[in-house]
Amino acid sequence: MHSQQQAGPEPMPQEPAAHSAGDSAYQSAYQSAYQSANHPDVRPAVHPVDQRLPVRQLASFGLQHVLVMYAGAVAVPLILGSALGLTQQQMVTLINANLLTSGIATLIQTLGFWRFGARLPLIQGCSFIAIAPMILIGQQYGLSHVFGAVIAAGALTIAIAPLFSRLLRWFPPVVIGSLIVIIGVTLMPAAAIWLGGGNPAAPDFGATPNLLLGLATIAITLFVYARFSGFIGNLSVLIGLLAGTAIAMACGMTSFDAVGRAAWFEISPPFAFGAPSFAPMPTLVMLLAMLVIMAETTGNVLAIGTIVGRPSTQRTLGDAFRADGLSTMLGGVFNSFPYNAFTQNTGLIALSNVKSRYVVASAGAIMVLMGLFPKLGALIASVPRPVLGGCAIVMFGMTTVAGIQELSRVKFDGTRNAIIVAVSVSVGVLPMSLPALFERVEGPLKLVLDSGIFLGAITAVLLNLLLNRGTSQAAVTDSEHAVASGQS
Repeated sequence: MHSQQQAGPEPMPQEPAAHSAGDSAYQSAYQSAYQSANHPDVRPAVHPVDQRLPVRQLASFGLQHVLVMYAGAVAVPLILGSALGLTQQQMVTLINANLLTSGIATLIQTLGFWRFGARLPLIQGCSFIAIAPMILIGQQYGLSHVFGAVIAAGALTIAIAPLFSRLLRWFPPVVIGSLIVIIGVTLMPAAAIWLGGGNPAAPDFGATPNLLLGLATIAITLFVYARFSGFIGNLSVLIGLLAGTAIAMACGMTSFDAVGRAAWFEISPPFAFGAPSFAPMPTLVMLLAMLVIMAETTGNVLAIGTIVGRPSTQRTLGDAFRADGLSTMLGGVFNSFPYNAFTQNTGLIALSNVKSRYVVASAGAIMVLMGLFPKLGALIASVPRPVLGGCAIVMFGMTTVAGIQELSRVKFDGTRNAIIVAVSVSVGVLPMSLPALFERVEGPLKLVLDSGIFLGAITAVLLNLLLNRGTSQAAVTDSEHAVASGQS
């Protein structure tokens, strides 16, 4: 007796090969739909962004992100506190509050709830764009008006998020690639400052020991990255940071005295500086800063989405803006400031190839602990700046490479895309190349001109609209449009 062979499902039709991030997303959606219809017992593969790693890996990779962004995270309260003449204890309160709310903001952006959070590996920190407006408000109106303007601007950001997210259709690959390159290049001065010692005014800035320490950190990071694979290879930055710190300790170039002086536990209560005050002019100034921050958030979200292989949609941008607005409101309540994604961590994702948003969420949890347990924050702050600079050179360079890879998918022959990239990247690096260029500009326009990412973005968008009008390069491709058509 012959058994009758049961017919299986038809083989999946072949889709054309992917040629862009949008095509890859389209293929993934097509394949998932086919698997669900023809293989209901087979679960679709988990996207790397949604991968849940073991706790040990989450903690290790999350610590890498915290070490990379810590120096930038505490810079805003230090600069503002110094400009407004705050006491040492008041500045400690600002720093602890900043770390706590940075962690909460990161958790909101990575994990998300309802329509808040991009659910991408975006680590959040206080935006440098808001420093000048906050100093202006603080000097003319007082610190209570600073926090009142922050709360009001955060609420208005949530309100205008759906409108601002519609800008996505103006960001085809030629604009996105140019933006990522600008982000990577404009980060290099920060790496150079760290490499020299952290303070350009210090007598030992750029001294040979600092440069050699940074070079040793680069060498160790590259050795681990090239020699090992998997978990160890992905930790190359963390290992480089730890090894560089150990070398600095052996050479007497770092101290952990601040750890002993720091308190074990301290919490910043809401409205520690008094009830917030609200006035129209401070709110308008802060809202203008938030509009620039939202433009930078657009670039950061698009860059991360490209690197992790999950192209951002209009809904993604809207949810990211809402998260920025909510985090900014919480910042005003808990004695902190406006938030957006830190570009420093983009290179770490590209270098480690660890794309899970839960890794960055674990970094958010670590920052919350740092805000509650100052000794932990003091320990991480003891990493020497030249060590950070060495790792930053590698990571920020990887961000630039990610932009070059995106531009490699753009058609240059027979199009005007080359001039769009040339001019937008050149304009975007102007504030970094010569900061004194716009020193004589005052008022709201200075906020715009001081942001290389904003300048590069608006230049690329306008040039694309003017030079590529009526061509296929003026808008996203059909598959990218299908991916990006979500509603905000």
